[in-house]
Amino acid sequence: MEDRYVKERERARIPDEYKWDLTDVCSSDEAWMDAKRKLMTDLPAIAAFGGKLEESPDQLLRCLTLLDSLRKECTRLACYASMKSDLDTRDAKYLAMDQEMGQLSSDLSSLSSYIEPEILRIGADTIGRFIEQEPKLVTYRHIFDDILRKKMHTGTEGEERIIAEANLMADSPLSINTVFSNADFPFPEITLEDGSSVRLDPAAFNLHRRSPVREDREKVITAYLGKMNEFRRTFGAQLAAEVRKNIFFTRARCYGSCLERALDTFNIPTAVYENLIKGAHNHLATLHRYLLLRRKLLGLKELHYYDLYAPIVKELDLNYTYEEAVELVLASLLPLGREYQKVAQRALSDRWIDVYHNDGKRSGAYSNGSVYDAHPYMLLNYNGKYDDVSTLTHELGHTMHSYLSNRSQPFALSHYSIFVAEVASTFNEALLLDYMLGAEKRDEVRLSLLGNYLDNARATVFRQVQFAEFELKIHRVAEEGTALTGDLLNTLYSELAGEYYGHDRGICVVDEDIQSEWAYIPHFYYNFYVYQYATSFAASAAISERVLAGDDEAVAGYLNLLSSGGSDYPIEQLKKIGIDMTTSQPLDATMTRMNQIMNEMEAIAGRLGIFQ
Repeated sequence: MEDRYVKERERARIPDEYKWDLTDVCSSDEAWMDAKRKLMTDLPAIAAFGGKLEESPDQLLRCLTLLDSLRKECTRLACYASMKSDLDTRDAKYLAMDQEMGQLSSDLSSLSSYIEPEILRIGADTIGRFIEQEPKLVTYRHIFDDILRKKMHTGTEGEERIIAEANLMADSPLSINTVFSNADFPFPEITLEDGSSVRLDPAAFNLHRRSPVREDREKVITAYLGKMNEFRRTFGAQLAAEVRKNIFFTRARCYGSCLERALDTFNIPTAVYENLIKGAHNHLATLHRYLLLRRKLLGLKELHYYDLYAPIVKELDLNYTYEEAVELVLASLLPLGREYQKVAQRALSDRWIDVYHNDGKRSGAYSNGSVYDAHPYMLLNYNGKYDDVSTLTHELGHTMHSYLSNRSQPFALSHYSIFVAEVASTFNEALLLDYMLGAEKRDEVRLSLLGNYLDNARATVFRQVQFAEFELKIHRVAEEGTALTGDLLNTLYSELAGEYYGHDRGICVVDEDIQSEWAYIPHFYYNFYVYQYATSFAASAAISERVLAGDDEAVAGYLNLLSSGGSDYPIEQLKKIGIDMTTSQPLDATMTRMNQIMNEMEAIAGRLGIFQ
C-alpha cells in the first residue's frame, strides 16, 4: 500500500503525529535561551576545584558530580538545537543555536581540562583509598581506570586546556558538509521514463536509485553523483579539513596514527580494524557470488553498480505504510519479552520519531539518546519500502539501547561505545527478517526478503569495510604529507570500489560516476566510525541466532548488554555474552550464513523458473 505522506515535501502538511515532540527536551525556544544563559553563569564553578582534587575524596566527588550536572545540561541544550536544525538545515536560527552550544561545550572542556591531569597526579593507590573512604566514588571507578590507562596520551593542564579550546573548531568540517550537502547543494532534476520530473535531494536519490526501471536507476546515479563530481573540489576540501583535524589531535595526544587514537578511546586494538579489512578481502568470493546471483535474478547480461539497489523480483515492488511498518516491527520484537515490546510501543506511538522527509530536512536516519533525563528521539526519511521498515527497526534498536542504558546506569556511565551501538540496531533487523520469513509463504516474497538480507549484508559488511579501508587510506596518505584533493579522493575511491566489486573480473561494472560516491557519505566525518557497522553486524548475527532459537540465557545476556552503558570496554562487554571480536569467528560465521541464504534463494529461483 502506498503511503500518502512519502512524497510530501511541505512540513506544514504532515500531521503532528508523525513529527517529533521536543518539549520533553526543552519546552520552547525561549526556555532554551533562559537555560543557556543560566548554564553560562554556572560553568565557571567547575574551575574552582582546580588544584584541589587530591585534598580529599569529598572534593573529588563534588567536582565530578558538578561536571556530570554541567555536561548533562550542555548535552540537553545541544541536542535540542541540533535536532531543531536537522528539521530544516536552511534555518539560520537553529544553526546558530547549534553553533552556540558548540562554543559552550568547548568552554566546559576548557574549564574542566585540569581534571584528568590531576587524577593522574593523584595516582592509582590514592584513588583506591579515596573510593574506600567515599563509596559514592565507586561510580567513577571505570572512568578512573581509563584515565590512568591513557596516561601517556594526557598532557599537562596547560596542554589539555589548549586541546580543549581546539574543540571549538573541531566540528567545522562536519557542520559545513551537513549544511552544504542538505541545504545549499544544487540538487539535479531528472525526467523519469514515465515522464515525471524529480528533484534529486538525498531522500529522492535514496528512493529512486531503487527503481525497478533500469533506465531510471542509471539516470539517478549519473545525475546525482555526476553533480557531486562537479563539486569534488569543495567536498574534497571539507573532507581534507576533517582529516587534518584528526591528525592534529593525534599528534597532540602522542599517538602513532589517527587510527590508533580513534580506537583507543574505547580500548579497541587496531588489529580488530586491520583484521576486519583483511577478512573482507579473504571473503570477496562470497560478495562476488552474491553479485552474480543478483545479476541472474535481474536477468541481466551485465551487472552495473547502479543495479545494486534494484528489487530482485521485478514485478514485486513491496510498499508499506508507516502504520504497517510499526505493526511489523512490534511483532518482530516479541522474542525480547513483553516489557521490551511495551517500551518499543511507546517509542513508535508517542512522537519520539520524526518520520517523513521535508524540504531542508537532514538526510538519512539516526537515533539520539544523549538526553539522559528524556527519552531518545529518532529521525527518519521514510519512503515506504522494506528498506525503510528495516531502517525503522534499526534506529529503534539504538533507541532501546539508550533507553535501557540511561535507566540502568548513572549519567557518567550511560554513554555506550559506538562499537556496541550497532549491535542493537542490526540485532533488530535480524529479528524483523525472521518474523517476515515466518509469516510469509509465497516464494516470490520470500525470495525478495532473503535478497534484502543479502543486500543488507552487502551494505553493512562489505560496503562499510570498503568505506573503512578508504578512510584508513586517506588518513595514511595525509599522515605521509600528501594533500587530499577531490581528484585524489576520486582515484582512491574508484580503485577500492573496483577491487571490491570485481570490476576487472567482469563481476560488476563500477561506472565512472561512482568515483565521487565518497562525497555522499557523511560518516567519513565521524572519525573511523563505519567499520563498527560490520563488526556489529557479525556480533548481532551470532546473538540473534541464539535468541531466535529460544535461548533464555541469551535473551537475558543481550538485555544486560543493552543496560550496561559504558560501564566496561566494548570488547569485554561482548565477551560476556560469548562474542570475541578479536577473532575472525564472527565474520566467518556471517559469511557462512550469507552462503546458506544464497543456497536457499537459488532453490526458490529454480522452483519459480527464473534461471531458465
